[in-house]
Amino acid sequence: MTSHTLNLPVQLQQEAEKLATLQGISFDQFILWAVAEKVATLNQRNDDRTFPQITYVRGASGELIPVLRGTRLRVQTIVIATQKWGFSPNQIADEYDISEAQVNEVLAFYAAHSQEIDASIAAE
Repeated sequence: MTSHTLNLPVQLQQEAEKLATLQGISFDQFILWAVAEKVATLNQRNDDRTFPQITYVRGASGELIPVLRGTRLRVQTIVIATQKWGFSPNQIADEYDISEAQVNEVLAFYAAHSQEIDASIAAE
């Protein structure tokens, strides 16, 4: 393993040391664990660059869920509004206080990822 010097603000270091103690691990182990979690999270990004308004967030169950960026509005919610409730993109935009362009990007994302979204809808 490689050794690195870490310069943390005093208050952050004190908080991290307290949390490490509560976890029953060393400060070094705590930092290693924190960095490993961050790297794993960043490596799990599944964003489709074709759809910049769509991103993934981790749901309560731990699974990644596609949402409209900046809103936490799930893609499947908009798909259900279209398919099951018969809402138009304009109606959805009004209902959720988003633009019609955002609705159209969500629906385009759905067209490209329908198996994933349909499986999520079926699971619920």
